[in-house]
Amino acid sequence: MAEITASMVKELRELTGLGMMECKKALSEADGDMKAAEDLLRIKSGAKANKAAGRIAAEGVISGFVTADRKQGALVEVNCETDFVAKNEDFINFAAELAKLMVSHKVSDTALLAEMALASGETVESARKALIMKLGENISIRRGISYQAAGCLAMYLHGSRIGVMVDYSGGDEILGKDLAMHIAASKPVCVSSAQVPADLLEHERQIFTAQAAESGKPANIIEKMVEGRVAKYLAEVTLLGQPFVKDPEQTVEKLLKTKSAEVYSFALYVVGEGIEKKTDDFAAEVMAQVSQSK
Repeated sequence: MAEITASMVKELRELTGLGMMECKKALSEADGDMKAAEDLLRIKSGAKANKAAGRIAAEGVISGFVTADRKQGALVEVNCETDFVAKNEDFINFAAELAKLMVSHKVSDTALLAEMALASGETVESARKALIMKLGENISIRRGISYQAAGCLAMYLHGSRIGVMVDYSGGDEILGKDLAMHIAASKPVCVSSAQVPADLLEHERQIFTAQAAESGKPANIIEKMVEGRVAKYLAEVTLLGQPFVKDPEQTVEKLLKTKSAEVYSFALYVVGEGIEKKTDDFAAEVMAQVSQSK
């Protein structure tokens, strides 16, 4: 049986919003497996899936660049250890240079980017190491995406922590900006239900089936309940299915139809999304030291 620590219970509470004892019991039943415990609580409580984009766990910036003709663009995430360094002018300028370099070389691979030369003549990797020496923190180029638009591009940066790039056609520049801002606020997974990853959809269907089974209703009713929840889930995670943030009475799909517009793809970056930040359990450390001193 795995040891269930206070920090594990705390993490599960943050993921699910449920009580301490419920989380501790779920972790015990799952033998310490965090993901299994989360699924177990979702089945028992009907809780929604955790959205990793809401758990910002690392520091850094999102930077972006779009050409004047709106045909090429890029987003890049550069990470550091503290918010203090994330606000440093040299750090911010470094990220901005990377976005422009990605556009000019049409590259998304950060390994290839590292070997390229900046305007100063030094390589990206040399500049990164120099920043580490100057700022005293580890700095990494986590990810980037370069766009060659099928239509035209719209970009929205929410401060330096959220960045969105949308490739769309029809409408105007205002529509593009509205779409990018909507994506930043509502965080869809993909454009349409056809693009939802099969493994993700299957996982949610299993959760919904287990939740419905808890009701004790007949199999035919359970099947209808599951299909209804799957349809609701698809509306929540797809751009086209979501209520438009500036007019919740219509979906994004309906908005696009009124503008004779289409969204081909989008990218959404949130600083630190999916990165687990190390948290020290101070109380546990003190107790461990007390035990050792006895």
